[in-house]
Amino acid sequence: MITGDNKIVAETIGNQLGINQVIAEVLPQDKAKEVAKLQETKKKVAFVGDGINDSPALVKSDIGIAIGSGTDIAIESADIVLMKNNLLDVVTSINLSKSVIRNIKMNLFWAFFYNCIGIPVACGIFYPSLGLKLNPMIGAAAMSLSSVCVVTNALRLKKFKSNLNNRRKDEIKMTKIITIEGMQCNHCKMSVEKALNKLDGVIKVEVNLENKKAVIESEKEIDNEKIKSEITEAGFEVKDIT
Repeated sequence: MITGDNKIVAETIGNQLGINQVIAEVLPQDKAKEVAKLQETKKKVAFVGDGINDSPALVKSDIGIAIGSGTDIAIESADIVLMKNNLLDVVTSINLSKSVIRNIKMNLFWAFFYNCIGIPVACGIFYPSLGLKLNPMIGAAAMSLSSVCVVTNALRLKKFKSNLNNRRKDEIKMTKIITIEGMQCNHCKMSVEKALNKLDGVIKVEVNLENKKAVIESEKEIDNEKIKSEITEAGFEVKDIT
């Protein structure tokens, strides 16, 4: 993880996520330099970012991935833009790209195989020896069928689904929306996320700075007073819990 944020905050988040290498308090050009260092070791580098400071690294990396809620310059600099504000979608996008490449290779193989057989027959190569020839109408129908098969195979991608976080609705016992006063920046957002993740049974936490709300999903009922206590201890005020 590489960030321009405070080292203590960065290391705390890194420990929570199980990230071994955390580089903090860096300038935008330093992020790009770190990407270049990895590329010098002959590694393909994918960089995920959402801010103006991330744009040089997004451009420098082999694959730049921007978060949909990020700044315009980050989105313009990236090769891939995630539609939702969820880092797990990075894994989903990689899995989807692998499925697309696999589908393309499959279509190319069958197209070449099909034409390697059909074209010689249509040219009459086997007519002198085997008396085998292809009626033009059958040839036209065969080529149309080839196109239909390729398109149909490609349409299978519409059924692609990510296996990440596919929890059934009946597994989630509770969802609560918390209105919080006092959040001003990403540091505040991370503090609230950290406080809510401490609660026993919490599965997922989403904090939105714009509407000052946090959404938590948990495996069991969590007392509102416990929620208020954790958020108050983090330095913020709970206005409402629904």
